[in-house]
Amino acid sequence: MKLYIIAGEASGDLHASDLIRELRNIIPFLEIRAWGGDLMKAEGAEIVKHYRDLAFMGFTEVIMNLRTILGNIDYCKRDILNYQPDAVVLVDYPGFNLRIAAFAKKNKFPVYYYISPQVWAWKSSRVKKIRKVVDKMFVILPFEKEFYKKFNYDVEYVGHPLRDVIDRKRKFFSDRNVFLKKHGLNNKPIIAILPGSRKQEIETMLPLMLSVKDSFPTYQFVVAAAPSQVISFYKNLIYNKNIVIISDETYELLFHSEASLVTSGTATLETALLNVPEVVCYKGGNISYFIARSLVKIKFISLVNLIMDREVVKELIQNNLNADSLRLELKKILDPQMQKRIFNDYAVLKEKLSTGGAAVKTAVMIVEDLKNKIH
Repeated sequence: MKLYIIAGEASGDLHASDLIRELRNIIPFLEIRAWGGDLMKAEGAEIVKHYRDLAFMGFTEVIMNLRTILGNIDYCKRDILNYQPDAVVLVDYPGFNLRIAAFAKKNKFPVYYYISPQVWAWKSSRVKKIRKVVDKMFVILPFEKEFYKKFNYDVEYVGHPLRDVIDRKRKFFSDRNVFLKKHGLNNKPIIAILPGSRKQEIETMLPLMLSVKDSFPTYQFVVAAAPSQVISFYKNLIYNKNIVIISDETYELLFHSEASLVTSGTATLETALLNVPEVVCYKGGNISYFIARSLVKIKFISLVNLIMDREVVKELIQNNLNADSLRLELKKILDPQMQKRIFNDYAVLKEKLSTGGAAVKTAVMIVEDLKNKIH
């Protein structure tokens, strides 16, 4: 059996790699051609294009790189036709993957979608298209099944894959003293800085997040570097400040941290699942932000608040994100009483998410559905 799998970001690479592992447990000699990253490659997928060459952030950036994006879509379509897979499996990355879904369906390839596009946030009209071009949709947020039900589309809720990822990695976290010694850190409590994974957002977020460092002399600020970026890129943004940068160990860094400043995205949920108080930050280009604000229909931007349907973590967005507001909110979440409240909310959040096994459930359902189609 042959599958064509497409993931366009770091988080997609992570979740697709887990899915590939579970698919191979069911079908050991499964062939996989994919768009993704190193984690998918490690699970045996043949990578056509790496996600670091695909990530464009915001409306203006997309427009500026439109020729490249359209060229990638055309190349992907040709590659699918040449490969002739038994099915196409799409992981998140909606701007690209929904176009491929329509193409694949038109060419009679079964289409499976793992991790739904956030159509509940904007463009709910896309559901009609999704229903036509996706054979099975696997959703990971508890409210998504009900959302799709309004459009008479029955989707499968498999739970959030981050539960499994974090539980698996937690077993290998080192002792705090070992971690500090390994990275040349002192005994001060750690504030983790998560500036995002894309170059454009890191360039904006990192200097801003570090601007409050001198107001917290009893803490050490440590930057979590994305695996898709080189360390020298971060050093150029930090200049000569005495700040440690740790690459590809974000979960363990968070595990040993007292609090975190986090760029909006999947990392907000990862931080909460690791029980770290956080301030969620977002600042985009003015044009991109104006367009997004006019289109998005949700009350919150962080997954934590969206799942809980109330403000559990503070969100500082666009003009509200500045050194003064960051300083104030970070001071608040370092207070023991505030932390106690946050931890109680995190416990409720974890209950709302499934007990785990998202990749296993999805793999089983894909294989069963494909067998029914083949027979």
